[in-house]
Amino acid sequence: MRILLVEDEPNAARILAKGLREEAYAVDVAEDGEGALELVSINAYDLIILDVMLPRKNGFEVCRVLRNDGSAVPILMLTARDALEDRVEGLDSGADDYLSKPFEFEELLARVRALLRRKPALYRDVMVVADLSVDTVARSVSRAGREVELTAKEFALLEYLIRRQGEVVSRTDISEHVWDKSYDPFSKVIEVFVQRLRRKIDENHSVKLIKTRRGEGYVLGSGETGSDV
Repeated sequence: MRILLVEDEPNAARILAKGLREEAYAVDVAEDGEGALELVSINAYDLIILDVMLPRKNGFEVCRVLRNDGSAVPILMLTARDALEDRVEGLDSGADDYLSKPFEFEELLARVRALLRRKPALYRDVMVVADLSVDTVARSVSRAGREVELTAKEFALLEYLIRRQGEVVSRTDISEHVWDKSYDPFSKVIEVFVQRLRRKIDENHSVKLIKTRRGEGYVLGSGETGSDV
């Protein structure tokens, strides 16, 4: 899942981005409101974490612009301003949730997971296809009852594929939701990670779950047709 973090304090932005990436999220960072709106105009995000006190455009303004433009992306608003009227203004401007500073990182992660579950097709914490099980809270994977060890990026890719199970997922879809803005569209990194997943998920199993649709993308599912190379 790809997150836009909007935070003007460099140290806080660095710490939060690092923590989120360690949890297998792809993270872009904007340091002011105008920069956030620019990134949203060119990238697809699954969630926005939005500080209130921002230069150029504050978080309330950014939130209102996004909602007025028809964006339904979940927004978690962060602020040191804990007055009731500020919380009300944040929710009235279109935020989905509100977290006051200081906060524990584990609470932030719980809020992020809860907001992602509200999106269509993102309902379950544990998703199953055939004998493959993916627990998005524990960040664990098993196939036929045996644990599969994945890196953070491998897990992020698998999570996105299983959330779109049965659908053809293009390289563009994957790059927009699993990688951040540093992704090089001319690289073969997606193909490399798909092959790594195949080795870990499908090797030594008669039923291959990750298929390639030539010229289209990839499909994860037990009854899908396509190439497994």
